[in-house]
Amino acid sequence: MIINMFYTMCNTLLNNIYYPADLKKLNVNQLPTLCNELRNYIIRMCANNPGHLGSSLGVIELTVAIHYVFNTPYDRIVWDVGHQAYAHKILTGRKDLFHTNRCFRGISGFPTPKESEYDSFGTGHSSTSISAALGLSIASELQKLNRNVVAVIGDGSMTGGLAFEGLNNATINPNNLLIILNDNHMAIDPIRGGLSDFLSNIHTSKTYNKLRYAAYRTLKALHLINDNRKKKIIRFGNTLKSLKSEIATNNIFEGLNIRYFGPIDGHDVTKMVSVLTELKSHRGPKVLHIITKKGKGYAPAEKEVTLWHAPGEFNPNTGEIKKVSHGAQPPKFQQVFGETLLELAKNNNKIVGITPAMPSGCSMNIMMQAMPKRTFDVGIAEGHAVTFSAGLAKDGLLPFCNIYSSFMQRAYDNVIHDVALQQLNVVLCLDRAGIVGNDGATHQGAFDLAYFRCIPNLTIAAPINEHELRNMMYTAQLPNQGAVVIRYPRGKGVTIDWRNKMQAIEVGKAVQLKQGNNAAVLSIGTIGNHVIDAIKQIETTHNHITIAHYNMRYLKPLDTNTLTQVCQKHKIIFTAEDGTINGGLGSAVAEFVCQHYPGIKVIRIGIPDQFIEHGSPAELYNMLNINANGIAKTIINTLI
Repeated sequence: MIINMFYTMCNTLLNNIYYPADLKKLNVNQLPTLCNELRNYIIRMCANNPGHLGSSLGVIELTVAIHYVFNTPYDRIVWDVGHQAYAHKILTGRKDLFHTNRCFRGISGFPTPKESEYDSFGTGHSSTSISAALGLSIASELQKLNRNVVAVIGDGSMTGGLAFEGLNNATINPNNLLIILNDNHMAIDPIRGGLSDFLSNIHTSKTYNKLRYAAYRTLKALHLINDNRKKKIIRFGNTLKSLKSEIATNNIFEGLNIRYFGPIDGHDVTKMVSVLTELKSHRGPKVLHIITKKGKGYAPAEKEVTLWHAPGEFNPNTGEIKKVSHGAQPPKFQQVFGETLLELAKNNNKIVGITPAMPSGCSMNIMMQAMPKRTFDVGIAEGHAVTFSAGLAKDGLLPFCNIYSSFMQRAYDNVIHDVALQQLNVVLCLDRAGIVGNDGATHQGAFDLAYFRCIPNLTIAAPINEHELRNMMYTAQLPNQGAVVIRYPRGKGVTIDWRNKMQAIEVGKAVQLKQGNNAAVLSIGTIGNHVIDAIKQIETTHNHITIAHYNMRYLKPLDTNTLTQVCQKHKIIFTAEDGTINGGLGSAVAEFVCQHYPGIKVIRIGIPDQFIEHGSPAELYNMLNINANGIAKTIINTLI
């Protein structure tokens, strides 16, 4: 609260703005000052409450211009990716709540309609805006609502296949869709691929675009162009054919029958207001191409864009990112993956690495720097990443395809048809499995165990620690392993001395970690460490109780021999997993017990059948009762 009061005193314009209606009271010449205040506000707030800083700094002027020109929330704005929407949230009634951004019980870091009517569509994952906004616009047309719909697509989202599917359909039915392409050459890492090259060619074709836009304005003034598509006298897309030699390639948007405007400076707010005001009167689908800089207005974020995508806590005055040290700490699972992949690739020339726009996030950049010709960043295109990996595997290579658990959901069909059905040797590494934390419901890796268990020809593994991760990766690259899924969590691991000598492990074989008489706990993945602590709590306070603990390691194939031994000794079995309680390890064990030992009681511990909102992992584990205390409580309440 004190921080908010301080910022209010420093922001003479922003402190009077709570909703877009307040924004519209300003003179257009005041908007640059407001943008500076808004940028400073976000920097100061994110310094103490970390979030996606660089992306939101890059769209300050765009956000102000959109809400200044359009009648939100009646007019619809769809943000893609939604982590660009911090300024949007501040200007739409959530300024006083912004200090709770991404915090437990606070506001979400992404747009969500259940939080505000100004959030037209939930956009925690990328590339959805054009399809969703097209649906909103056609719904408006069918209901004769005369509503403007704007899709803001940036931060690499244009590389996703869904975005192109939306573009392909944008002119089939009458609509009034405006697509704003926020072009900053970045996702989390620099964008790679032909689309980025195409947009760069448009940037450099200044003569073409200036003449094109000037000609459009002239022809419209002479009434030679009518924005009603059915009554158009001259088709503008054909008026400047003689200028096509100015650029190396045809304009993909005009080729799809979508009018193109730009590129323009996305940080010139007065120019943005002018252009948006004019485009507001144009009917039909159109693209406005703006050029922005991620991290704009904060020198450290402009200089090291990837680092400042989500930097954590930092000193806003010096740009020094705060580091919390508690002595020797285990590395992140991501680092262990990256170092291990490179280690394996040095000894196995068949190994290649694939990631959809997450090389630094998943640490594949380690192999990318050492072996650039054997690593591939395919952009935000998860389905393509999987099928591309399948093609590599079909002709003899061994792809390690790393995709975040919640993002892998978008490639589900590709895994079934292009990997599993064809029995190809692809290693699917699922980063950010389980509870992710502050990114919230759209990013929690809760479903992978369940959605992969039902697919034939897949091996599904989850390590309890870094040594098991390395051994599972080593085993997966041995001959004739087929399609292998290895899932592991975000953040630091549990083992300081993590660089063990890798060895093959028996696929589908569980290991007993502890003996006990009163019940058995079967765990999979790193939640097994919470189980270890829970059992210690129980046996310390209840010395007459002993609990057996098995680390299952593999969900598929399931170790039915170990399950048989457990069922022959115990009448109560607990399962523990950091995945949805429906369909994962607990369900697999319950199915086995129901078929072979129906008198045994199975208690499942895991993520309930609901979407889990944002908060720190510790807060969420506590809320869900899947930390050590919660697991101990469940076991004791059952046994006593």
